[in-house]
Amino acid sequence: MAGVLAGCSAAPAPTAEVEGDAQAGGSTAYPLTVDNCGYEQTFTEKPSRVVLLNSMSVAEVETLILLGLEDTILANAQNYGISDHPDMVEKIDALPTGDVEMAGLFEIPAEQLFALKPDLVIATASGGFDPSMGQASREELAELGINTLVSPANCAMGKENPTDAEIVALEDATVESSFEFVTLVGDVFDKQAEAEALVTDRRARIDAVSAAVEGLDKPKALIVVPSMSMMMPSGMPAVFLGGIFDDLLARAGTTGSLDGIGLDLRSSLNINPEHLSSADVDLLVIVGFMRDEDLDAEAAKLFEEYPEWDAAKTNNYVSVSDGVYVGPTNAEAIEKIAEAAHPDAF
Repeated sequence: MAGVLAGCSAAPAPTAEVEGDAQAGGSTAYPLTVDNCGYEQTFTEKPSRVVLLNSMSVAEVETLILLGLEDTILANAQNYGISDHPDMVEKIDALPTGDVEMAGLFEIPAEQLFALKPDLVIATASGGFDPSMGQASREELAELGINTLVSPANCAMGKENPTDAEIVALEDATVESSFEFVTLVGDVFDKQAEAEALVTDRRARIDAVSAAVEGLDKPKALIVVPSMSMMMPSGMPAVFLGGIFDDLLARAGTTGSLDGIGLDLRSSLNINPEHLSSADVDLLVIVGFMRDEDLDAEAAKLFEEYPEWDAAKTNNYVSVSDGVYVGPTNAEAIEKIAEAAHPDAF
């Protein structure tokens, strides 16, 4: 998943450089120029024919939906069929797909993207524009007058020569990185007031959770994604560490089960059964990634495999989905995790 391994401490991603009239809560005066991952993009008007690349993400399409921009979407390739937001699945299902055929690939092929004639293409990460994978490059799209955007926290992901700042933004992503993308979209689409309101609301919800659990004991929590076992060399469920994942746990009044054993974002693919069997797991955070997953059954399977976990002994787990990644639904995931970890606090 592009964006799956985004993050690693508590520093927000650097703010994108914007030239033009884009004052917080105000209105956008075009032309608006944005420096996005080292690519200068100039918007002469609000985009109206937007294509959202798959990127195995829903963060970008959800941001547009929550800002009331569904009418600008020409084709959306982002859809899990599951969400921590109660209305999101139905809203994403209702969007046009452009009838693209990805032919077994994870992304829209270049020829089909060109044929759609968008004025803006949005990807989760720089890898969404990789021509070696049959995708259109940002340079090719620029030659056709098509603007492109990448979530600023994920500039380094899939980029051949990322800057030091872009690497830090990726490894140190937090929920503030999610808010940065919301603000960027608000600037580009002249939805600054809506973006500011959304960020204010989500930040207030997260702060309320953190205040409710302040001073309480911090259970050990482990974030796993069973349906991503194909990403792990051992075939085990994917385990998420560092960055926004650690930030979510901290804001929910928990701490990571694998803290202190030398594992982080870069080494998470090397986690083995021995690491998990020796981990202190008071709460299992099990992440859904596909429609119709039986997460209850997946939790039971893990508890059977690791009966030594305290979470297995108490059957203590919580199911989340899109809210654990950089995106606009972090508040929902944090609320769910906190309520499972500290039921008496809510």
